[in-house]
Amino acid sequence: TFRRDLKIGGGSGGSGATEWFWVRLHTNTGLIGAGESYPYSNAEIGALKDYASLILGRDPRDIDGLWRSYYHQMTMRNAGGADMRALSALNMAQLDILGQAAGLPLYRLLGGRTRPRVRVYNTTTNYWAINETRMGPDTVKIVQFLLERGITAMKIYPFDARDRYLTSEALERGMQWIRDIRKEAGSKMDICVDLWGRFDFPSALRIAKALEPYDIMYLEDAMLPVNADAYARLAAETSVPICMSETLATRYEFREFFEKKAVDVVMFDVTWCGGVSEAKYIADMADAYQLPISPHTCGGPLLYICSAHLCSAVQNFLIMESNYWKYTHQYPHFVANVPVPVNGSVAPPELPGIGAEIKPEIFRNGDAIVETIAQA
Repeated sequence: TFRRDLKIGGGSGGSGATEWFWVRLHTNTGLIGAGESYPYSNAEIGALKDYASLILGRDPRDIDGLWRSYYHQMTMRNAGGADMRALSALNMAQLDILGQAAGLPLYRLLGGRTRPRVRVYNTTTNYWAINETRMGPDTVKIVQFLLERGITAMKIYPFDARDRYLTSEALERGMQWIRDIRKEAGSKMDICVDLWGRFDFPSALRIAKALEPYDIMYLEDAMLPVNADAYARLAAETSVPICMSETLATRYEFREFFEKKAVDVVMFDVTWCGGVSEAKYIADMADAYQLPISPHTCGGPLLYICSAHLCSAVQNFLIMESNYWKYTHQYPHFVANVPVPVNGSVAPPELPGIGAEIKPEIFRNGDAIVETIAQA
C-alpha cells in the first residue's frame, strides 16, 4: 500500500491521493512479479492471508491452475469483492513473472501483437482534471487541449440525479455538454458518456434517446449491472451502443449479457475482473459475439500498462481509457516508463513481463508501506 497522506500535485482538481495497492510475488529464483488492484486494501490484505496456503510453494507460471484453485475456493464461499480483487492482482503478478522468465513482454504471452499502437480516450472528470479545468464552464478549452495532443475521444459524466430519476433540468444541463463538444469539434471528437450505474430504466432510456442524434461512441453503465433483461431491453430500444461493465468479474458473469444481446461494447477492468488472463478470456468470448472491448484503466499504473498489453493483443479492440492527469502527474511518481499518448495512442513496453520500471526510491523513502503477507 502507499502513504495515505501521499498527494500528487499537477492540478487534478481532486485529492491527488493514491488509491491502489500492489502485490509482489517473490520466487526462489529471485524473480519478483508485481500485481495491482484498487481502491481498497484492508480487506484484500486479509484475503491474501486467507488464501496464502493455496499460493505458497506453487510454480507461479501455472497461471490457469492457480486461478482455478483460488476461484473454486472463493466461489464456494460467495465469489467477488476483496477476494476477486486480490485474485486479479495475484494473476497479474504471475504473468509478470512468466514474462520475465520467458524474456517476453506481456502482449507476447497473450497471443502476440495484433496492432502496434492502442487508441485511447481521455476520461474527463473534475477530480482527475486537466489543469483544474471543469466540464461545463471549460468544455471548449478541454476539447481544444485534447485535440491539440491528437486525442480524438473523451469520456464525460454529464448526468446526475437523486434517487435514480433524471429531471428535465438535469437532462438539459447534461445535453449542453454534448452540444458544446459537437459545436467545437464536430465529428473530430468521439464521445463516451458514463452514467456510473446511477439511473433506473426509464431515466437510462430517456438519456439514450436524447443522445441518439449526436452519434456518440457509447453509453456506459447506464444502470447497475444486476439485470441482464433490463439491459437487453435498453439495447433493443436505442440506437446508442450500450457499454458495460467494469464492475463485472469473470467470463461467467458476462455470459448472460452476451446471450441476451444486452451489451454492444464490453468493458472490464483487469484488476477487478479476475486478472489479465481472465480479461483475455472475456475478450475472446466477446469476439465470438462480434462485440468489441473497451477496457477501464483509471486505477494505478500497472493496470494502465497491462491494459495496453492486452489491447495490443486482442482481435476485437475498440478503444482504451486513459487520463491526462494520471499519466502526466500521478503515475510517473511510481513508474519511470509510463506510456504517454502520441497522436492519440499508446504502446506497451517491450521489456519482459509487464515491463513497468517501478522506481526503487518509493520503497526507500516511505511512500510505499511494505507488509509481508506470508512466506514459505
